[in-house]
Amino acid sequence: MKKIIVIGAGFSGLATATSLAQKGYEVTILEKNETAGGRARVFESEGFTFDMGPSWYWMPDIFEDYFGKFNKKVEDYYHLVRLDPSYEVIFENFEKVSLPAGVENLKQTFEKIEKGSAEQLQKFLDEAAYKYKVGIGQFVWKPSKSIWEFFSLQLLIDALKLDIFKSYAAHARKYFSDSKLLKIIEFPALFLGAIPENTPALYSLMNFAEMKNGTWYPLGGMHQIVKAMVALAREKGVKFKFNSEVVGFGIKNSKVNKVYLNNEEMEADIIVASADYRHIDLLLEENQNYSDQYWNSRILAPSSLIFYLGINKRIEKLVHHNLFFDEDFSVHADEIYTDPQWPQKPLFYVSAPSKTDSTIAPEGCENLFILMPVAPDLEDSEEIREKYFKILMARLEAYCGEEIIPNIIYKKSYAQSNFKADYHAFKGNAYGLANTLWQTAFLKPSLKNKKLKNFYYTGQLTVPGPGVPPSIISGLLVAEEVEKDLNK
Repeated sequence: MKKIIVIGAGFSGLATATSLAQKGYEVTILEKNETAGGRARVFESEGFTFDMGPSWYWMPDIFEDYFGKFNKKVEDYYHLVRLDPSYEVIFENFEKVSLPAGVENLKQTFEKIEKGSAEQLQKFLDEAAYKYKVGIGQFVWKPSKSIWEFFSLQLLIDALKLDIFKSYAAHARKYFSDSKLLKIIEFPALFLGAIPENTPALYSLMNFAEMKNGTWYPLGGMHQIVKAMVALAREKGVKFKFNSEVVGFGIKNSKVNKVYLNNEEMEADIIVASADYRHIDLLLEENQNYSDQYWNSRILAPSSLIFYLGINKRIEKLVHHNLFFDEDFSVHADEIYTDPQWPQKPLFYVSAPSKTDSTIAPEGCENLFILMPVAPDLEDSEEIREKYFKILMARLEAYCGEEIIPNIIYKKSYAQSNFKADYHAFKGNAYGLANTLWQTAFLKPSLKNKKLKNFYYTGQLTVPGPGVPPSIISGLLVAEEVEKDLNK
């Protein structure tokens, strides 16, 4: 039986390991941290349960398909609730737009803001539905090892219809002119790590995913997905070794034959790295897939400054997801991508999952997750974090119309230095590579090492890209490539 080592117990690593175990291989996951989940880990304190990273549950069909591959269902593991409203957006002067669940309700909301936009939204979503069907159904399931995978007449026709060469921003303006509606339409692009002007219009499929398929929440928190995937992996025979950091490799005849850990060494026939791609490349030394020059030329998605807060009262004004677009996004975007620096007037996001889930906070309390996108690789200090904490809280309190700071009974911050320490994240990024045109499909870092015959990569820095569903797809893609190569 072939022995396979998967480095990292995030979504992509869990998907790879479970798929390969299902195929009959002996699989072990090595995880440097104490628990599985990667950026989707969880911690508890003072009666609060905090999801550390992902907080949006989109593309429920991807999760259903994943568990379905193993003859399981999502409901075998956790219970989903559809959020209504999906989220609220707070604009200048704290003008609020609530985005209801369901396309018909959403069309009414749009029509109130811009006459004729209900019909335009339907046209926009009809086009986005095609992109979702083809983009998710075909393009993201390609291993993208070569440009030739995309050279068929049908794929070329599809590529043109998918607006790969048009920007998200230009595409949105074909349908809408109101500034608030444009921000609402363009907001999902922020999950892709680039400004709408630099993101292919293909990704309007995200609007379809959110508006048509809905925004959901797994009761107990997003970590319930991780728990489900770990349980399934164990059921298929995957072994886990936690607190086991990979520090080097033994290489012979263009193959990795040993993996050196902080506390032992292991042998394997195949290695799949679900850890930070760049970090693993450095450990491979002269066998790394890409040079330092290559990595430093990549456009990274942002990092994040996050605050986890336990509040000893309820905050009526907030819903589950709250987006603060009350400042100029173009200025904040320039401070992330063009002239990297800590922002002057940042946009930010507040999640209050305790609005939906009573199990994650003590009775009468609120669980808050506050995230501010920032450029990667900036100086990160407690003084800087505290400065922005005061800025964000002042705006949050002003919007809510009540004091919150005096009611904080738990507080923890997390930023670039934490991403580096916990995940070896390249330059402290939070979301991998930006999904620009020149970092899409076969232009992303390859899932296969070009110098080593038995070394693969999976996760948000390779295909198909950042996000929870794409990471799961990445894991399944790599598992298929491993099996193909083993069966040659």
